[in-house]
Amino acid sequence: MRNIPIIAGEIYHIYNRGVEKRNIFMENADYFRFIHDLYEFNNEERVFNLGYHFKPKSIATGLQYIKPRKLLVEILAFALMPNHYHLLIRPKTDTATAEFMKKINGGYAHYFNKKHQRTGVLFQGKFKAVLLESNSHLMHMPFYIHCNPLDLVMPEWREGKLPNTKDALHFLENYRWSSFPDYIGKKNFPSVTSREFLLEMADGEQNYKKNFTKWLSQMNLNFIDDLTFE
Repeated sequence: MRNIPIIAGEIYHIYNRGVEKRNIFMENADYFRFIHDLYEFNNEERVFNLGYHFKPKSIATGLQYIKPRKLLVEILAFALMPNHYHLLIRPKTDTATAEFMKKINGGYAHYFNKKHQRTGVLFQGKFKAVLLESNSHLMHMPFYIHCNPLDLVMPEWREGKLPNTKDALHFLENYRWSSFPDYIGKKNFPSVTSREFLLEMADGEQNYKKNFTKWLSQMNLNFIDDLTFE
């Protein structure tokens, strides 16, 4: 799925998981660290790996960073799961995605191995990328990414068999390791994502939530079968 050129200004679904499907997030501090890296490493300038010594409180949860950056990519959406992650990105240059992902995967693996006293590769090969080529893809893919945490509590969602849409929505609104709360106006990690484009398409946060809820109740993943990795 990587045999495609990654071009500035296009939008891509990016995915990677732990080697042998192992967990890459063992505790909350690991999720915090990866989200911090999504922010910190998204910079054309050189950044320093924090190594093992990282305090979760150092990420400005719910606040806007003031630190100036030269973005490599726009992170439109993300969701972190115990053994994998999903990103929706729009690169600023043709080489930006490769540079950003090298920083993210390398920096996080270094941190994880030191903290959890292990050696060797952490991720299953190079990241996978799929180009979003239509307005339909743009409508469905952010919702799909934001639905992924339901695998933890309602895995039948992938078959369109949600037992309770209201309970599913409540779970996703309170799942910390995703950009979904920020998209519906609950400040979570607002500095990490560039939400203007998708929110303009949705006509604001209230409509994003309204459209997402409708999509959840009428789910049909056939629209994006060619853009997912499961």
